[in-house]
Amino acid sequence: QVQLVQSGGGSVEAGGSLRLSCTASGITYNDYCMGWFRQAPGREREGVVVIDVDDTTSYLDSVRGRFTISKDSDKVALYLQMDSLKPEDTATYYCAADMCRAHGRRAYSYIHHRVGMAYWGKGTLVTISS
Repeated sequence: QVQLVQSGGGSVEAGGSLRLSCTASGITYNDYCMGWFRQAPGREREGVVVIDVDDTTSYLDSVRGRFTISKDSDKVALYLQMDSLKPEDTATYYCAADMCRAHGRRAYSYIHHRVGMAYWGKGTLVTISS
């Protein structure tokens, strides 16, 4: 059974930084793409960044250069370092995982084709004040 447990988030002023963490159980990195998605009030969910099984990444254009995804294979953990935060980054952020290759998908599919993932964390609120 796949479980994704998130931590981190909170509130910070514009220009600040936050780090999100996600600890996974029931998955192996060789089979799963993992990523971060977000949903702001009144808006559709969007993919922020996804890391593929071969460690290639795909970023949402608006966060590229400010956000960095990383993973720790030993801990089966996923991280999102968010720098130079803007008020428009305010949203609930979700960790997610999917057996991408089994579905013929790559990291960019989730970002640019708005494909959803199979497993989701509970979400953590990130609030950026101006």
